[in-house]
Amino acid sequence: MKCTSITCFRAVAFLALMSLVCLYLAACVPGISTPFVTTMPTATPLPPQYLIFTYHSHAARVFAVAWSPDGRHIASAGEDQTVQIWDAITGRTILTYRGHSDIVTTVAWSPDGKRIASSSWDHTVQVWDASTGHNILTYHGHLARVYAVAWSPDGQRIASAGEDKTVQVWDASTGNTLLTYRSHSDGVYAVGWSPDGKYIASASQDQTVQVWDAASGKTNLIYRGQSNRIFAAAWSPDGKRIVSGDIGGLVKVWDASTGQTIRSYIGHTNYVFAVAWSPDGQRIATGSWDMTVQVWKAPS
Repeated sequence: MKCTSITCFRAVAFLALMSLVCLYLAACVPGISTPFVTTMPTATPLPPQYLIFTYHSHAARVFAVAWSPDGRHIASAGEDQTVQIWDAITGRTILTYRGHSDIVTTVAWSPDGKRIASSSWDHTVQVWDASTGHNILTYHGHLARVYAVAWSPDGQRIASAGEDKTVQVWDASTGNTLLTYRSHSDGVYAVGWSPDGKYIASASQDQTVQVWDAASGKTNLIYRGQSNRIFAAAWSPDGKRIVSGDIGGLVKVWDASTGQTIRSYIGHTNYVFAVAWSPDGQRIATGSWDMTVQVWKAPS
């Protein structure tokens, strides 16, 4: 199959992101031991025509990267406690946000691309203007490290989750806590809104993915189809299915309304820490500590 420059660039970027996720979790997640693969493989040189640029402005390891909704900018963050926004075409640094006092774990653009939410080991989520870097609000609701943050589809609410075993939903404009979900018995490391904004799915070290009402906090179902800690979960574009991956290398697709397992994927030989649906819902990409990203045909 012919590889165009843009498809190859996207593939390489995704592989690089998976490597960063693995490094981050090795350093930051309690209870995660050294993976089965203890040495990095020798990299195959990338044909020079496929590399657009390398961004060198971070002073330490990078743990998070996110494209702006319009595709013009990239936000990256990590161990140097900064979030940096830069031009996705030229690599020029546009601004550096220095509001955090510890490692920055995730960054998420608002749906309209005007704001960024960043979570950190400093127990905060900070919302700030993506064009000026001005801090709009700092959310202090968590009692421990925050590992996940996600905007609601309408951009009015934010869900954040972390080591304190909670998922907190709060107003993106005021920072007022709207509800706190406390049904997990261990740290929560992934959170995502359903496409219609009515439900939230949260994945935890307690070996469950829980789906609950985003307005009331009422638990709709608890998925117990995996017997290992779960660090990745994502809704299908139509909101009917969820894919989740665990540290045993198992990936499962299941019905978001019933919890019935639809399909199990056994292809990885190490922890699975990243899962993503293609925009058309026909494929699933999974990233693992086995140094691979695998693309699967999604069940219909």
